[in-house]
Amino acid sequence: MAKYGKRTTAARAEFAGKENVSVEEAVSLVKSNANAKFDETVEIALNLGVDPRHADQMVRGVVTLPNGTGKTVRVAVFARGPKAEEAQAAGADIVGAEDLMETIQGGKIEFDRCIATPDMMPIVGRLGKVLGPRNLMPNPKVGTVTMDVKSAVEAAKGGEVQFKVEKAGVVHAGVGKASFDEKQLVENVKAFVSAVQKAKPAGSKGAYMKRINLSSTMGPGVSVDVSGALES
Repeated sequence: MAKYGKRTTAARAEFAGKENVSVEEAVSLVKSNANAKFDETVEIALNLGVDPRHADQMVRGVVTLPNGTGKTVRVAVFARGPKAEEAQAAGADIVGAEDLMETIQGGKIEFDRCIATPDMMPIVGRLGKVLGPRNLMPNPKVGTVTMDVKSAVEAAKGGEVQFKVEKAGVVHAGVGKASFDEKQLVENVKAFVSAVQKAKPAGSKGAYMKRINLSSTMGPGVSVDVSGALES
């Protein structure tokens, strides 16, 4: 604990007084202070001026990060027949129908992304209370209810990130690993911010993107200049 405390104290000292910095400086700070014994995830949190309790202020979407996430994504697919075979060939980790539904109902959720063909939605719909709170419910708006299961599986495995605003108006996601080089992380951060900006809902009034914060799994956060992060 003492060693971890010293690391954290040192990191906070280096971050002190640095607010609304450029994406490049934020990435450099976070990366240089990610000193845990594992490859920390670089995480982004965006505070948005929306109230997701109103349907016209809901923010959700999907973005393919240019340099991937560095994370192994486990994919489950609800499909039958040829589409089930297509999903398996594309690299899906779990494929099923009623049997997969029963496994999930039993509390066994061993996947990070869930995809379904449209004909499977009556079955998947019964899992709304389980998958919904975990942001795992297949949704046509983000391409996870589709007949093109091959492309959906490959996208999920290849660095695609889904995002959805939480009750407090915050969107967060992992945008890479501390082992990535700075250029890769900067590109990923800007791609994610751009995608959230493009997902701005019609009901958003006033300032939409209020604050951006970047951190590593075990490190403190640093605020990022919003206007700079939105530049292409």
